[in-house]
Amino acid sequence: MAKDHILVVDDDPQITSFLQRYLEKQGCQVTCAADGNAMDAVLAQTSVDLILLDIGLPGRNGFDITRELRVNSNIPIIVLSGRDEIFDRVVGLEFGADDYITKPFEAREVLARIRTVLRRARVGDIGANGADGTQIAFGDWVLNVNERTLTARSTQGVTPLTTTEFDVLHAFVTNPHMVFSRDQLLDTARGRETVVGDRTIDVHVARLRKKIEPDPAAPTFIKTVHGIGYCFAANVRKFVP
Repeated sequence: MAKDHILVVDDDPQITSFLQRYLEKQGCQVTCAADGNAMDAVLAQTSVDLILLDIGLPGRNGFDITRELRVNSNIPIIVLSGRDEIFDRVVGLEFGADDYITKPFEAREVLARIRTVLRRARVGDIGANGADGTQIAFGDWVLNVNERTLTARSTQGVTPLTTTEFDVLHAFVTNPHMVFSRDQLLDTARGRETVVGDRTIDVHVARLRKKIEPDPAAPTFIKTVHGIGYCFAANVRKFVP
């Protein structure tokens, strides 16, 4: 079985050395980079399964790098920060991170977060929800469950989704017109191991609206149910090509 390849991007050699030693002992393949340019060089030469990305990098910071990666990649990203502030957590999620860890951290916590994010990202873990190649159409969009892609039917353009965005959207389109509380969406899409704040689902819903709604300020697909949570208001059609 191939090892999970983790790219650690941090300018502190003590942190990268510590994480590399620990994660390699846990059976991972680890590559380290000190800044965004070094990260780009690694990604140009090899594929990785997940990026551990420090926010406070010299030059391009972790927020900027996350936003750039999300333009055309859904590679799982866990951001690391020395500040335990809700603002940083929310911004990290808004820019497309899958999870957020505050320094100082326990090595076991990092490993648990990595495993959780990778488990959600695995196509093979979809199981009965889509192993038959199911696609789900709504409006101009088609969600391919096996490939975990979202495509506009009018242009055939693919819109990148983070693992969490896919899981939230998948929960919606497989349960149209059902009202979800925020807690239910957290359980469905992320798991309780990685809850980082009450606004987590709100952030991901806002990102999804920007991607799928004709007018995110007046959503027609993902409706807010005040005092409860959210509801996917559109009709869907499931099919196997």
